[in-house]
This record gives sequence, structure tokens and C-alpha cells, in this order.
Amino acid sequence: MSLPRLWLVVPAAGQGRRMGADRPKQYLDLNGQPVLAHTLARLHGAYPQASLCLCLDEEDAWFDPAWVPFADWRRVAGGDERVDSVTRALDDLAGLAAAEDLVLVHDVARPCVHPMDLRRLLDILLDERVGALLAAPVADTMKRADDAGRVASTESRAGLWHALTPQGFRYGMLCEALAAARRAGIAVTDEASAIEALGLAPRLVAARRDNLKITHPEDLQLAAVILDAQAQERDFVIED
Repeated sequence: MSLPRLWLVVPAAGQGRRMGADRPKQYLDLNGQPVLAHTLARLHGAYPQASLCLCLDEEDAWFDPAWVPFADWRRVAGGDERVDSVTRALDDLAGLAAAEDLVLVHDVARPCVHPMDLRRLLDILLDERVGALLAAPVADTMKRADDAGRVASTESRAGLWHALTPQGFRYGMLCEALAAARRAGIAVTDEASAIEALGLAPRLVAARRDNLKITHPEDLQLAAVILDAQAQERDFVIED
């Protein structure tokens, strides 16, 4: 049986205003390269056979195609929100992607995702019909706040997970889920939530906690430390 084709969707149209920088966070320097370049290199190391859809702002003045290591890639106009960019990428693949093809969506601001996690996720997705996402069990005590910013209650963390990326689903199912959520007016914060709205339960794939999402200024420094530490691991391999 032939393996399904693999498509990567990387939303990278955000402005990252919480960083307070002079450019979007995906173009900030991280160990001598922009964040975007690190992220794409990490994905290519695990999935060199994949085709990439890179969602960029139409007026993006920072992007350099030299940062893209994939032989087969396309630039797609990003939307106002992450879900808009993903939807545009899926629309762009109409007529190219088959219903059973795999689509993995990964945050451009997650350059530290580990190659072992990426490969394990794909192995699981080959046999997982509903789809799967990298995730990490919640380790901290969870507090619910009231309107005044005070603790209203302590929530049980049993069964709670942090949703990470990539998140992977069959092309046809993901298109159906996002379209249904849009018709129902459901807010989609990640691809898994759209699949859940169909009454389905994606699989959680336990992943390393160093799959950091760069959101605040201090995250950039932490990501640099993580990349350096990962490079020192004896079994760490970026390229096949």
C-alpha cells in the first residue's frame, strides 16, 4: 500500500506585537538565524519528502526564500487569524491534495520541536484515522481567576494537556471540520478543536516540554538555550 502524501502548513502571517520588536517575531534573530529559518529546517530534517505551504502576509517585507529548504513549496497569502491562514492553505491545495493525504500544521514560532517527536507523530498518523497532535500533560497547579484577577478556584489538572504542534489530520477531514466550524460560528484556536466539534477525538501524542512557542521577549532567550542544549544531545539528529 502506498503511503499518503504529506503536506506541511506553516502559518507565518502574524505580527507578533507582544514581542514589542521592530519586526514580526518569526524574523527575530535566534542563534544567528531568523526563527522562521530554524522552524523550517527542523521540519525539513524530519520530513524532507513533504510539500510545504508557507502562509505569509501579502505585504511581508522580511521574508527571504533562501530560508526555505524544501524542494516543493508554495507561498500562500495568510489571513487575519491562524485559522484563516490554514483555511487559505487548504483551499490552495484543492485539486492537488487527495482526501486521504496527511496535513500537518505547525506554528512558525515553535523552532525547538524535537526531531524524534516529529517522526513519532508521523508514524502514529499513518494508522490514526482521526488525527493526532503533539501535547504535554499539565504539570502545574491550575488556578481559575475571577474578574478581579483573584483566584476563584483551583482546578484539577487530572487529564489536562497542553496542546502543541504539529497537529496532523487527513486533508478531507480537516477541510470538512474547518468548514463546519465556520458555518456554526465556532471559534477555532487550533485544528484539533475543529475536529472535536465534529464529535471526534484526536489522539494526544506525548511530546517533550521543550517544544516552546515564542510569544514573549523572554521566550527568545529561552529558545536559544533550548537549541544549544538539544545540539549537545548524543542522539540528536536534524538531517536524515
